[in-house]
Amino acid sequence: MSFRTKNVCMNLALPLILAATFAQGEVGVNKADNKLDIHIGDKPFATYVWSDPKIPRPYFANVHAPNGVQVTRSYPIDPVLNKDNDDHDTFHPGLWLSFGDANGLDFWRNKARVRNLRFVQQPTGEDDHATFTVLNAYEPIEGPSDSAFYETCRYDVFALDIGWYLIAQSAFQTSKGEIRFGDQEEMGFGVRLQTPLTVKFGSGAILNTNKGRNELGTWGFPADWCSYYGKADDAYCGVTLMPGPKNFRPSWYHSRDYGLVVANPFGKKAMTGAKKPELQPDVTVVPKGEVLRLTFCVVAFASLAEPDNTTAYEWFNELLAQCEPPKAPLELAQEFPIVE
Repeated sequence: MSFRTKNVCMNLALPLILAATFAQGEVGVNKADNKLDIHIGDKPFATYVWSDPKIPRPYFANVHAPNGVQVTRSYPIDPVLNKDNDDHDTFHPGLWLSFGDANGLDFWRNKARVRNLRFVQQPTGEDDHATFTVLNAYEPIEGPSDSAFYETCRYDVFALDIGWYLIAQSAFQTSKGEIRFGDQEEMGFGVRLQTPLTVKFGSGAILNTNKGRNELGTWGFPADWCSYYGKADDAYCGVTLMPGPKNFRPSWYHSRDYGLVVANPFGKKAMTGAKKPELQPDVTVVPKGEVLRLTFCVVAFASLAEPDNTTAYEWFNELLAQCEPPKAPLELAQEFPIVE
């Protein structure tokens, strides 16, 4: 399919009325040579890594819920905590956006790289909100760069009493040729749960908008959200993954009892008809100069009752409306030249 979109930018101030719902402390960001450590109050939230010799693409590692429980699988792998559940450690490092087939390149399995070109907006934090924006190049690790393309991604972190929100807004664009996103399970925004919170190895459960449960009831189904959680410290702890409502199509979920959940808007055949020979693989084409925008949100939560995902999704939409989308990469190139 061909994709067409228009660039729509908003510049809205966060309404003061929202402040009454924030009850988790100030969001802070500490920058090091290759990572950002994000904390809320005196508690760790996550680490954003943009340069890692083992993983040639950016990711968030060691994500925590508001009660201090780590909800994504440990990276590096903890050999005791993650015993018998240590597969694909460099493919599934925590939270990530990646593609098994984009212009024929395999970023998911680390056979191509996502290179940080610069921070377009340096990390800034104020009260219960922090934000930063990066410019990335998607390119082969070696050889000609004819298949390369670019991404601008804005991240926003909000500390609400219902959970800690991470919103990622990406804009993809190329100045040569086109971008072709293929049809695989391994496409989209992924989360790997901490082992004791999984269905297979712990106390976990998977639940989606349509009340489907666990792998059998959620894999391959489209949904507004998919939640993965288990019991820890007498609370339900986990994450809810939510694709943006204005993405070019809804996401199917590649959800596994061993602890993986991926929101995938690209895998039409892979997720709905892999065994149907009459169904041709889908391709999403972004023509030269045009922009594909994708938004995803992850909420890390800890609650005494099972999570209130309906309310969490409403808050996602409310917060997203207040976050200005990032400029397209080629628009940024007018301000910060992109080195081809």
